Amino acid sequence: MAIGMETGSVMGLILILLGYPTWAALDVTIPSAKMEVKEGSPAEFRCSFPPNIKSVRVEWKFVNSDSETSFVFYDGSLTAPYKDRATSYLQGFTLNSVNVNDRGEYSCEVAGIGTDEKPVYGDAKTQLFVIAPPGPLSTVVPSSVRTGSKVELQCLETGGYPEPTFTWYRNKAPLNPKAPNATYTINKGVLTFAQVTPADGGEYYCDAVNNMGKQVSGTIRMDVSDVNVGGIVAAVIVVLLLLAVIGFGVWYAYSRGYLGKKTNKKVIYSQPSETRSDKNFQQTSSFLV
Repeated sequence: MAIGMETGSVMGLILILLGYPTWAALDVTIPSAKMEVKEGSPAEFRCSFPPNIKSVRVEWKFVNSDSETSFVFYDGSLTAPYKDRATSYLQGFTLNSVNVNDRGEYSCEVAGIGTDEKPVYGDAKTQLFVIAPPGPLSTVVPSSVRTGSKVELQCLETGGYPEPTFTWYRNKAPLNPKAPNATYTINKGVLTFAQVTPADGGEYYCDAVNNMGKQVSGTIRMDVSDVNVGGIVAAVIVVLLLLAVIGFGVWYAYSRGYLGKKTNKKVIYSQPSETRSDKNFQQTSSFLV
């Protein structure tokens, strides 16, 4: 059951409905502010408060890693997502088998009527960490970069606890950022070259390791060159497209008669008239065809 922003504090709302403008603080405690439980094992959540509280109402809330809030125990019973995987009792509940999605903050909220017949309210929180091997890895590796540019390669993992240690490999050899001639740094899975060189090209992959297990990523090749190959290819494609458009335009204009066609002109000469006295061969008339 998700909690909407308009709901606010359920316990505070209950107390307002009881007709009291204020309430006294109630001492609510949880055994530990931090719990570490191995994946697949049970996790017990319980809170303590004075026994002489009347009309006691106990609720448990859960805030996950995305800051989304939901109810675990509400209105005297477990909510739907927990009914088949938890056991409840007045002051708490037990998750029968935890998984990585159960990581987050759990809070116990208690309201009731104190010995002075005035409302009381209190809460306490604990953080659950689920011990698990690293989850599947994903990598971000550029396929082609220019010499001298800054380049970052990312090895991404979610789910592993304790936080895993990351190692990057180039051509199957591990990279050591503490080596005297190292031209890169590695910080929580991010491999950074301040100024990449042709020698930094090759096949890259990473792994993540904690005391629960290990994950290895796939291999991706990164080429380093002095020429922006991608830019040149893009420019060639653009030029070819422009030439194709121009050629089509010329053909279309010619086929539609927008460009003039050459005509053959003929000159016809007539023979000299028999009646001319000089009888010399001279042009007497002409016309164009």
